[in-house]
Amino acid sequence: MASAVRDFEDPPVEVLAEAAGAFGLLASPARLHIVWALACGESDVTALAERVGGALPAVSQHLAKLKLAGLVRSRREGRRVVYLVDHPDVVIMVRWLIERLVERAESEAVPGRVRGLGA
Repeated sequence: MASAVRDFEDPPVEVLAEAAGAFGLLASPARLHIVWALACGESDVTALAERVGGALPAVSQHLAKLKLAGLVRSRREGRRVVYLVDHPDVVIMVRWLIERLVERAESEAVPGRVRGLGA
């Protein structure tokens, strides 16, 4: 698959602005945890608050920001509102980054391993 942006070519300003906005929203550990949880499967705000350990109003506010940015969407199931990630590339990026960081943390926890030297 060919990349729309070739090596050493700067992406359009609009693309950089959109990426910066997404990264800015994901810079919050709470919002990143919410996106991670939704990348694993859709959920309502009550279950999300329980899973991420946040207060219901705070999780609702985070979801509103993520929804406004187009990173998540919601749908109604009766009286319940279910949230899901609306941006497949965000799911790929978040999962990739979190999995790499978990792998790094696990490898650094191995006794006898010298940190940062790849030993």
